[in-house]
Amino acid sequence: MGKIAVVGSNMVDLITYTARMPGPGETIEAPRFEMGCGGKGANQAIAAARLGAEVMMVTKVGDDIFADNTIRNFEESGIDTRYVERVPGTSSGVAPIFVEPSGENSILIIKGANALLSPADIDRAAEDLKGCDLIVMQLEVPLETIYHTIAFGARHGIETLLNPAPAPTDLDPKRIEQVTFLVPNQTELATISGLPVTSEAEAETAARALIVRGIRTVIVTLGARGALLVTKGEETRRIEPVRVTPVDTTGAGDAFIGSFARYYVENRDLDAALHMAVRYAADSITRPGTQKSYAGREAFEAFCASL
Repeated sequence: MGKIAVVGSNMVDLITYTARMPGPGETIEAPRFEMGCGGKGANQAIAAARLGAEVMMVTKVGDDIFADNTIRNFEESGIDTRYVERVPGTSSGVAPIFVEPSGENSILIIKGANALLSPADIDRAAEDLKGCDLIVMQLEVPLETIYHTIAFGARHGIETLLNPAPAPTDLDPKRIEQVTFLVPNQTELATISGLPVTSEAEAETAARALIVRGIRTVIVTLGARGALLVTKGEETRRIEPVRVTPVDTTGAGDAFIGSFARYYVENRDLDAALHMAVRYAADSITRPGTQKSYAGREAFEAFCASL
């Protein structure tokens, strides 16, 4: 199996389960609160590692009470933490999450030390990154660092995956042209393309617009409706969903990407990796929480066998 590097964020998830969201100026009581490790980069790394992948994390943590727990969480999952750097005088990233009874969630992001991950950090990890088969990125760290990493991958023949979340309005399409896989959800696709994405047909049109701009492969995650694969010169392929009863959709997109990375580097079978990713994301939403909802390899294989 190949090696995956995740260049990205880590967060502390502060999860509130609520009967409904409060209105402006309103205070309501919520029935339950949980705290856990999160952040899109960390989530994707944990998902891949839980499924048996060799994963290296490039990220920054603060010097607060959350940093030790974050690093310990990586290490307990078997992730290489040599490039997880503490930043003095800075907070770790925090993500307050509000989950409604339907499983839908609303999230706030405070980047903290994640905002200080720089191109120089990529250069410091360069020799180990050169030994990786896929570099996975998100947008909870500075854009310049992402652009630098994509160019690094292209220069050294390393495949790259960008999950453009949260989607910024100032993303430069020219500077992400060399990415191997762009993996947005519908909201992110609409922001990046500037086109409406309210249906699968519109999702394909928007993805095709990005292909015309130079992106070679776009994978659109559609939640309960599976995913779309759009590539240059080929017909769009739909990855059918797996029907489950959702408990908590938090982190499902990260489960999709982390599991896709793990199965893709195994043998470069794109379709097979996408089908496994749809299944892994579906399995994750049947349990509450983010990383704690991610199954290990044996449990996931049992889930797949039950379908």
